[in-house]
Amino acid sequence: MVLFALVLAVCGGAVVTTAVFEAIDAARPFEVQGTTVTAAADVLRGGTWIGALERLAVFGALAARWPEGVAIVLAVKGLGRYPELRAQEETARAHPGELRSGAAERFIIGTMVSVIWAVACVYVAFAPYVVGER
Repeated sequence: MVLFALVLAVCGGAVVTTAVFEAIDAARPFEVQGTTVTAAADVLRGGTWIGALERLAVFGALAARWPEGVAIVLAVKGLGRYPELRAQEETARAHPGELRSGAAERFIIGTMVSVIWAVACVYVAFAPYVVGER
């Protein structure tokens, strides 16, 4: 069950995160082409792989009963993406009339969905063991 939950966390998280992005974009049908949350992937290259590694690390940290590891994963991810997000913000400030890419929103939404999915998978895998300890 644990191995199944791990695979579900890593691989299934990409499907869930993509579905959330598509749902957000569908809720805003009048957005200009290229400014959708889905289109922001062009700015945040490698997001699929980073998300998979993030879910793997979150799953591993929680499976090892080390919740502090989740904070470390999020800190490393945030620091790693900071230069790209900062550059986008500076571009938006320098050209106020231009449309924003939505990269920051994609980063936050993707991270939260990804982490919540990984935590849910850990719960599915380990809930029977934790419940039995009480």
